[in-house]
Amino acid sequence: MTTAVRPRVGAVVLTQGKRPAELRAALESVLAQEGVDVEVVCVGNGWEPTGLPDGVATVALPENLGIPAGRNAGVPHVAGDLLLFVDDDARLADTDFLARAAALFAADPRLGVVQPRVESPGEEAPTRWIPRMRKGDPTRSSPVFSLWEGVLVARRTAFDAAGRWGDEYFYAHEGIELAWRVWDAGYEVWYRGDLSCEHPAIDPARHDYYYRLNARNRVWLARRNLRWPFTWAYVATWTAVAVVRGVRSAGGRRSLRPWFAGWREGWRTDPGPRRPMRWRTVLVMTRRWRPPVV
Repeated sequence: MTTAVRPRVGAVVLTQGKRPAELRAALESVLAQEGVDVEVVCVGNGWEPTGLPDGVATVALPENLGIPAGRNAGVPHVAGDLLLFVDDDARLADTDFLARAAALFAADPRLGVVQPRVESPGEEAPTRWIPRMRKGDPTRSSPVFSLWEGVLVARRTAFDAAGRWGDEYFYAHEGIELAWRVWDAGYEVWYRGDLSCEHPAIDPARHDYYYRLNARNRVWLARRNLRWPFTWAYVATWTAVAVVRGVRSAGGRRSLRPWFAGWREGWRTDPGPRRPMRWRTVLVMTRRWRPPVV
């Protein structure tokens, strides 16, 4: 008689220590998971994690290295064939979240990354957290080519094959690159509407640095991952989108100055290592109505 092996999950929870109540809720939602063995590390991005629940390991980074680098710093400190990434202002909605996610990976060896549906209790969750062009029913699952990064489950081999998170981004669009590179490594990326997490409906566009990093990282994303002519086509598309949004919105016009400052920075600065997407991946994306131009 054989005994079923419980899935092993390494969980990385990232924080700057500025939201202690939310951090505790995030950690407790991970520790409460049933049917899996979870190893949890809390990464303090420029903070020494203290006052955490029992059973949580810690990594203290002396300075804020940015969101992607902070997540990467936690990965070597946890074991498991699956990796769970949770930001400190998010939490898993159900105690069987990881068991259900693990069953999806066990059933499909090509599955590389899963993003759950995001709910905002007491508020309407932004549709931007549904990472597909035609949003539709948020409970509908589908393959996707970008990711909301607040809660993700990744197969460790797919994550490693994709080169992990792009440290250089610091903030914004690292989820798009991870999705592209996971597909490029021969795995699939899915939005699963039947899995859910919770996150407050915060508007990131309230700060100028959001617009600057958004534009800079769009250019870096193209320079790091795309071949000509897609490099220019992708940047041109998003430049047009930014201009249209800025012109149409009275408040949006103030975004154009920092946005174009970031756009120029994206072309003038080093984006980090380049890893051009294979033409096979471009074809896969195009067949699924998401060519790398938008």
